[in-house]
Amino acid sequence: MRTLNVSISDSEYSMYGIKTNRLTFSDIVNLVNRQQFRAHLKKSVELAKECGLSEMTMEEIDAEVKAVRENAKNRR
Repeated sequence: MRTLNVSISDSEYSMYGIKTNRLTFSDIVNLVNRQQFRAHLKKSVELAKECGLSEMTMEEIDAEVKAVRENAKNRR
């Protein structure tokens, strides 16, 4: 097994919620993926607000999903 040293800023250390100085590569990948997921989710929420989608009821969302699925089924 090889060892890799990585330097990060204090703000990144805090942002990723790192609690130890020793992480496996899988731990690092999971931390970065989780942070990217949060950023994408935040952007999705912002876009939904901009487009007025955040005002939709569950019934409206269900109807939209049903319509898209029906349309996809009819394209086959």
